[in-house]
Amino acid sequence: MDIIYLRDLQVDAIIGVWEWERHVRQNLILNLELGADITDAAKSDDLSDTVDYKAVSDRVIEYTKSTEFQLVESLAEKISEIILDEFSVTWVKLTVGKRGVLPEVFEVGIVIERGKKF
Repeated sequence: MDIIYLRDLQVDAIIGVWEWERHVRQNLILNLELGADITDAAKSDDLSDTVDYKAVSDRVIEYTKSTEFQLVESLAEKISEIILDEFSVTWVKLTVGKRGVLPEVFEVGIVIERGKKF
C-alpha cells in the first residue's frame, strides 16, 4: 500500500464542549494519511489515476467549516467516513488537534485509523 499524506491542514470550526467554545471558531490542525495503490498513476502520470489531494483538502475544509461538533472524536469519525466513501482509498489515518484549549498544554487532539491497511 502506498500512502498519500496531507500535513498541517488548517481549518476553522466551531467545536468544543465548553460554553466559550460554542461562540468562537477555533483553528484545527489536521494531518491525513490515505492508503491507496498509486501504481497506475505512477505509470500514466495522470491525476485521474490517483487520489487528488486538492479535492480531499477542499472536501475536508468545506465539511469541517459547516459543522458544530462538541467532540473532535465525532468530527474525526465523520471526516474518515467521507474520505473512505468519496475517494479511492482503503485506509485513512487522521489526526485532529486543537491548540490553546488548555493553558498548560500546547495542543490536544486525537488520532484515529479507519479502513483496511495492507
